[in-house]
Amino acid sequence: MLMDIASELVHSLLPVFMVTALGASALTVGLIEGAGEATALIVKVFSGTLSDYFGKRKPLAVLGYGMGALSKPLFALATTAGVVLVARLFDRVGKGIRDAPRDALIADVTPPEVRGAAFGLRQSLDTVGAFVGPLLAIGLMLLWSNDFRAVFWVAIVPAVLAVALLFFGVQEPASRSGEPRVNPLRRENLRRLSRPYWWVVAIGAMFTLARFSEAFLILRAQQGGLPIALAPLVLVVMNVVYSLAAYPFGRLSDRASHATLLCAGLLVLLLADLVLAHSGQWSWVGVGVVLWGLHMALTQGLLTAMVADAAPADLRGTAYGFFNLVSGVAMLAASAVAGLLWDTLGASSTFQAGSAFCLVALATIAAAGTGRGLAPRTSAQRGAARPREPE
Repeated sequence: MLMDIASELVHSLLPVFMVTALGASALTVGLIEGAGEATALIVKVFSGTLSDYFGKRKPLAVLGYGMGALSKPLFALATTAGVVLVARLFDRVGKGIRDAPRDALIADVTPPEVRGAAFGLRQSLDTVGAFVGPLLAIGLMLLWSNDFRAVFWVAIVPAVLAVALLFFGVQEPASRSGEPRVNPLRRENLRRLSRPYWWVVAIGAMFTLARFSEAFLILRAQQGGLPIALAPLVLVVMNVVYSLAAYPFGRLSDRASHATLLCAGLLVLLLADLVLAHSGQWSWVGVGVVLWGLHMALTQGLLTAMVADAAPADLRGTAYGFFNLVSGVAMLAASAVAGLLWDTLGASSTFQAGSAFCLVALATIAAAGTGRGLAPRTSAQRGAARPREPE
């Protein structure tokens, strides 16, 4: 939550900062956002694999959160889009290092029968930070007369607090003793990642293609006349909806059909894209942003829990890594295409393309079917899958 406050305090203003203060184009914004998010997702492959190999999650998480904190001053000092790109990549490398070990750690300590609820709660707390950060950005921008750089300096405080809390307050379970270290990327280990797991990976990539960077939501709202100081309000609205709905939908995923929930999330995103393509007026953008947040709540915690269910316990870090690698490539492509369409054909075409990708994702889920890992496990299956407790 603390790191999300720091990150969103910067990121909620970054697209407008690049366009208005640095003179960047929508394509440049899309490429920087896509490169940053793709980098984070790709790095997760290596951090997840290392956490499996060493049997330790916390050291990598501390390193990743530390890099996130160190990146914040670079945004305040940036005078060109190139410096923003460096800062964004450094920040996202840190995110990539920390996220897979963190998710694997949550899966390690959570009973399988409430795993959906646990990831829903984690996502909800993340999202609390994701709307508190933009709220702070709005207040500080109004207080300091749209001084972007002064607001970016403030982000250092919650970032440092996040690292301190993790370092001093979080205890990692003891690793299993007496078990030899095995390279998780060996062929025989990769073969243990089942067909249902790879279906989840494919579906996650389709979702990423359909949902490009939220930077374009901010630009759409500003295009409709939203004042610069109020630009972070877009993420506030989205993340309030996301935060309130993530935990209930996470609990629902422990009992309901995963395929049904994924399809519902895509239909909500499809509707959001159509609304945002229709008009840039704030009333329409507001509806689209609310629907976008509801889609995130329906799908993001669910996909994370599905990876945990489909992967062996000792390969969870690697499983999250590959899931995010594929999603990272899709994110880079989606954001680049979104920015190019925005510059050449207009904002509406960007969201129309998103709706088309939603239809492709729905077809992918239909091909996967409910019998291939998209339905929740039974209680017996969850109990059988529980990893052996350390002695």
